[in-house]
Parts: sequence; structure tokens; C-alpha cells
Amino acid sequence: MRPPLRLPLRLPLRLPQRLSQRLPQRLPLRLPLGLAVAALVAPAALLPAPATAAPAGPQRTAEPAGDSWTVPRAATVTITGRGYGHGHGMSQYGAEGAARQGLTERQIAEFYYPGTSWGKAKGRVTVAISADTGDDVVVRPRSGLKVADLAGGGRVALPQNGAKQWRIARAGTGVLRVAYRTDRWRGWRDLKGNGEFYAGGRPITLVTPSGEKPYRGRLRAVRLGGGVETVNDLTLESYLKGVVPLEIPASWSPAAVRAQAIAARTYAAYERAHPRSSGYQLCDTTSCQVYGGFSAEHPASNAAIDATKGLALTVGGEPAFTQFASSSGGWTSAGSMPYLTAKKDPYDGWAGNPVHRWRATVDDARLERAWPAIGDLRRIVVVDRDGNGQWGGRVNTLRLVGGRGSVTVSGDTFRSVLGLRSTYLTFKVGAR
Repeated sequence: MRPPLRLPLRLPLRLPQRLSQRLPQRLPLRLPLGLAVAALVAPAALLPAPATAAPAGPQRTAEPAGDSWTVPRAATVTITGRGYGHGHGMSQYGAEGAARQGLTERQIAEFYYPGTSWGKAKGRVTVAISADTGDDVVVRPRSGLKVADLAGGGRVALPQNGAKQWRIARAGTGVLRVAYRTDRWRGWRDLKGNGEFYAGGRPITLVTPSGEKPYRGRLRAVRLGGGVETVNDLTLESYLKGVVPLEIPASWSPAAVRAQAIAARTYAAYERAHPRSSGYQLCDTTSCQVYGGFSAEHPASNAAIDATKGLALTVGGEPAFTQFASSSGGWTSAGSMPYLTAKKDPYDGWAGNPVHRWRATVDDARLERAWPAIGDLRRIVVVDRDGNGQWGGRVNTLRLVGGRGSVTVSGDTFRSVLGLRSTYLTFKVGAR
């Protein structure tokens, strides 16, 4: 959804059921495995977060003991939490914990996505490349490089003319023009439709404002919204090779990496069936799955992908929405689908998981700066939790009461503003 697991907080978004999907869902799995988690507080210079209404659903009419804290005039607020990310579906640290207990990749997937069936996913995907912020697609020349006009005409080999770069860009007339650069850019051919570079299945090096990166498959220039979007068109299996090692450490237990390959393949197939845009199906960030192209590949994760080739989870014959997060903290949380259930997770708390439990400390002034409408903070009230796990589970909504007023914010907003690992948390307040 992003420790070695990038913040798997991915939350895509489509129909009402997918409102939790386009927000950051997984927190990436980037932390090295033995790294101790220190205070997880975002920089103080954050804009005030808007107050939001409590989400629909059952609300507590009374504040239970332990869910309301009085805040003295000068206070320190200690936030104790569990897990990293939204907690929907598979815990990536949990997958490794399960593998260390001898579970296979199928058993891991079946535990975290109960009620799904086994099926297949294959074909191609299209991915928007976010690093290419320019209004063109520029590549390095290489042997076998061709260009195609997607309005018809087939692929045409590019000449060996000493070009340092080739590009497809919008011309003044609005058409896409193929050009090459020697001492300057020189026009070569205009296209009738969108265009793409192809090199016979060999990686092509894309030149972006932030650097160069090779990609498998085809690099396409797509006219969208008055500009040009860079899109990578490639097989699903090739795409996964640029995803899995960025979502889970390739050096982890093979069963855990294979489980990640299955979840990532299924997730991509689901996204493909619910495309982000008319010009592409997936993005390359934590809002979908992080995709790093050919240079991100690792032999161990490639082996896991090959070992599970085509294997996916389905519901009613269609790909399941297999969200995953870095760490469940011991309880997964209910998501937008019936198979994204809230359940106790006995695998997440193995010794190598540094985010199974965590702690952050802020002073009351930090909260007052983030929500200035409250004035001097007097009280923190957790209004509603999801009811699953320690402390009553993840925080759905909380209220900050101050001398000038109060605000009610969602747990996700509170977590985001303070840079916390998850909404699975509680408080302790003391005087400074």
C-alpha cells in the first residue's frame, strides 16, 4: 500500500468501496531490518490540518475510561503504537514471520486473504513513469531501437546516425514528432497518433529530468490533457520484477518473497481492470505499487516471480484487491472487500520486526500548531476505534479540545500530520 517495506500505505480510489485505495496505503518497507525505530514525528513546519467529520458508522456515545486524557498547560504527549500502514490484507513483516514458521507462499496468501480462490493473471500492463516530468519521451540510442506510430504503420528501425538521444515530443502543430539530438535537436518524422520506442525485448534507457533509468518493454508517449505522459508498456511478469524487490527485501525467506509476488501480481491485475487513466493502468508509486524498472530487479525476487508465474488470487473469477501493508502490529484491519478482514495476526511480531511496536513523543505545542483553532490544548479524546486488538484497535476519529474550541479529526489525518506509523495507537500525557 513504501522498513525494508516502503510505507505500504497505499490506498487507491475508484468507486465508494475504493476510497481507501488512492491514499498512501503501505508505508514503504525501506527500514533495514534491525534498525530501531526512533521518534516518528514529522517536521514541525506542517500546515494546519483541516478538521473532519467522524466517518459514518457506529459511534461511541460515551468516552470509555482510558480513551480520554487531560493535558496540562505544558505537556508531553507520548504516542505508543503498533504496526506500519493501514493494516489491510497481508502484513509484509507478517509474511516473513509466517515463512520463518514454515508456512508456504500459498498458506501465507490464504491466511491474509481468506475467502479468495486461486487463479491466473497474465498479459501486459501499462505504467505511468512519474519521474519523467517533461513533456516528451527521451531515450538513449541502442542496437535494435525502433519507433512505432500507434495510429498504424508498424515499427520502423531508427538509423545509426550518430544521435546521442531520440525523443518523441509534441510539435507546434500538436502532432507528436520523432527527433534526434546531435549538436541540437533535429526533426525526423511526424506521427499520426501516439508513439513508442521498442528494442526487441531489450531494456531501453529513459532520460528524465532526475536521471536515466532502463525499462523493459516499450516506452510510449501518450497525449493526455494537453501534455505528453511517459508510459511503460510491458508484460505483467516483467513489471513484477521491477516491483517485488521494492516492496519486500529480496533476501527474505523465499516463501515470503513468493507470497509478495502473488499479492503484487494480483494487485496489478485488479488495477489493470480498474485503470487510473485512459492512457495507462497503473502508477509507479505507493499509490499503486512502487515500480523501479529494470535497474530495481534482484535475482532472488526474480526467482520468486518465476516460481509463481501467473499465480493470482481471485473472487468470482476476477482478480482480488490484494492490499498489503508493512506491518499489522498484531491485528489486520478490515478493508473495503470481504476478504480484507480484521483478524489477529500471530506472525507479525517476530524479533526482526522493528515496527511491530513503536513510540513517538511530541509536546502539546506541536498539536496546537497543527490545529490552531483549539488554542491551548486541554484534552485528547479518542471518539471511536475499530474494535480490534489492543486498546480497542485503530483510531477512527479523535477530538482535540482546547481553550478556544475543539476539532474532530480522523485517525488517518492525525497520523499523516504527525508522521506516525499507523492509527493503531494510544496516548500517555505528562507535564513538561
